[in-house]
Amino acid sequence: MLNCIIIEDQPPAQRILKKYITSIDNLTLKEVFSDAMKAKIYIENNSIDVVFLDIHLPKISGIEFLKSLTNSPKIILTTAFSEYALESYQFNVIDYLLKPISFERFLQSISKLEANTIPNKTIFIKSGYDHIKINISDVLYIKADSDYTEIITNKKTFLSKESLKYWLQKLPAKEFYQIHKSYILNTLHFTKVSGNKIYLSNITLPLGRTYKKTFMENYLN
Repeated sequence: MLNCIIIEDQPPAQRILKKYITSIDNLTLKEVFSDAMKAKIYIENNSIDVVFLDIHLPKISGIEFLKSLTNSPKIILTTAFSEYALESYQFNVIDYLLKPISFERFLQSISKLEANTIPNKTIFIKSGYDHIKINISDVLYIKADSDYTEIITNKKTFLSKESLKYWLQKLPAKEFYQIHKSYILNTLHFTKVSGNKIYLSNITLPLGRTYKKTFMENYLN
C-alpha cells in the first residue's frame, strides 16, 4: 500500500484526483493540501510514498517545491501547461499529467509508479503461444521492428508483439530510457556516449536528437 498526498489549490482538480486515487486499491490518500509549504512540513514528519503535485501553486511553484525537498517521495506532476515537462524530469518525476486528466491516463501513471516502487526482477514476454520469463537485468535494449519489438538480452533475442510504448510503461523508468524513436536502452549496460551514439560493450546504438538532452541530464550528470 502506497501512502499519498495531493498538493493542488483548485477544488475541481482536487476532486478529480481524490476520485481517481480512492479507486486504486494500492493507494491510500492521507491528506490534501493547497499550500505547498504546509505539505512540505507534513512530508518531513510522515511516511509518504507519492505526491500528486500541481506546478502552479500560491506562494511557491511546484518546481521550486521539488528543489526544496531533501528526501523526496515519488512525484507525479499535474498541470495544465506542457512547457515545464523537460525541466521537471531532472527531478526524476514519475510522470507529467496534463489537465484535464483522464482516468485512462491516470492509470498509466500508476503503472509507471508501481514499476518504480514495487520490486520486479522478471518480466514475461509473449512469443507465439509461449510466455517466456526473463530477468530484467539481462535486457540490453529493446528495438522497434515494424509490427514487433525485439527484446535483446545478453543471451538471445526475443520477438514480441507489444509496442515500444508498452515496454516503456512496463519496465522500471529508472533503468529503461527511450534514446531514439526505435530504441529503449537499459541504462545499466551502457559504457560510453559519444556524439549521437551510445556504446554498450560490443554494441552501438543511435541517440536521437530529441532524446539526447534529457538523457545527458539524467544519466551523465
